[in-house]
Amino acid sequence: MKRRCSTTAVFAGSFDPPTFGHIDLIERSRKLFEKTIVAVGRNPEKAPMFTPDERVEMLRELLSDDDDVEVDSYEGLTMDYVRHRNADVIVKGIRDTEDLRNELRQANVNMLAGDVETIFLFTTDQTALISSTLIRQIAEMGGAAGDHMSRLVPPLVLKCLRKKLQK
Repeated sequence: MKRRCSTTAVFAGSFDPPTFGHIDLIERSRKLFEKTIVAVGRNPEKAPMFTPDERVEMLRELLSDDDDVEVDSYEGLTMDYVRHRNADVIVKGIRDTEDLRNELRQANVNMLAGDVETIFLFTTDQTALISSTLIRQIAEMGGAAGDHMSRLVPPLVLKCLRKKLQK
């Protein structure tokens, strides 16, 4: 049996909507850390499709809510949320060099201003090109109607996208 670090990790993001890339990183974090908190935050640079409550509900349904994973939402700075939850590290997914540059900058701020470490997990080849922004764009242009996204998002998320776009 593989040993996990006896730490609590926060995997923070907007998850709007959750993708197979998110699920892969969450499952990998669960293998590494004693507890993973999936924290749905707000990105002020993005207009969300789903409310925070809708995203939390989707994630809770997608993840077997075992003792080692918790889904929550928060407002404000991630480093403040991590400290509030007495967590040890932030987990961030890296898809490409642009993500690395942006996340490295944020990780340095979190370390200097919040004394919070960041752990980077690199995406797999199968999930490297998946982004929630791309999923929303495909869905809004009619791509949720067919099977175009079945390899990008879980069936539950596709169902929620279809429902959201019918309104």
